[in-house]
Amino acid sequence: MAKYLLLTAALLCAGMAQADNSKANAPVVVDSDGFKEPLSKLKFNPGLDQREFERSTLSALNVYDPLEEWNRRVYHFNYRFDQWVFLPVVDGYRYITPGFVRTGVSNFFNNLGDVPNLMNSLLQFKGKRSMEITARLLLNTTIGIAGLWDPATAMGLQRQSEDFGQTLGFYGVPGGAYFVLPILGPSNLRDTAGLAVDFSAESAINFLNVSQVSENHPEIWALRAVDKRYQTRFRYGQMNSPFEYEKVRYVYTESRKLQIAE
Repeated sequence: MAKYLLLTAALLCAGMAQADNSKANAPVVVDSDGFKEPLSKLKFNPGLDQREFERSTLSALNVYDPLEEWNRRVYHFNYRFDQWVFLPVVDGYRYITPGFVRTGVSNFFNNLGDVPNLMNSLLQFKGKRSMEITARLLLNTTIGIAGLWDPATAMGLQRQSEDFGQTLGFYGVPGGAYFVLPILGPSNLRDTAGLAVDFSAESAINFLNVSQVSENHPEIWALRAVDKRYQTRFRYGQMNSPFEYEKVRYVYTESRKLQIAE
């Protein structure tokens, strides 16, 4: 309640100051994000810092985030790691590797990812989706030569994403606290546990003997990480908003709800 009172006082002061300075008729500047100069209101109350303003403004506050201070630090670390390390490596990978090779690498790792996709689809009793993923695995592993090509997509069998976090959600396990993972990004306690299960299952299944070979060749894991970032379109700072952390948190939480409900 105190935060909302502070926000109300700040807005009232802002209105009075604008009236005294004859700025009421000035054109309102709306940024590309849809907010009307949100930070300008902070000038009228030095005690109302940016975080308090953000927390009082966005509906995304409904996301359970008791670890917010830690999460913000990790988010900032991920931002800098992405900017200084990950993206330069991806750019170098894109520069030195022909397009058809990059496509083959992505197809190969996506084919491996269909193994936990199938497992979780079966656990959620998604019969049609399980058959589609099975068909994808058979086609891409055989005709596609271990997944280097993707004839299944060309035949209308689109890749589906199913993970153990979704499986837990399917059985009613709540997401728990929002949690930002180093390098990997947005998650929650349920989905973090799901990642560990998916990784363990993929290692145990050892499809195409990749997991066993990777134990002696860590460069395979490095290539997979680079390919994953190469396929991910998200870029830190692309929202051009002071509220990026809240927006990413909200979008992640809502998208997971939709994935579980489908």
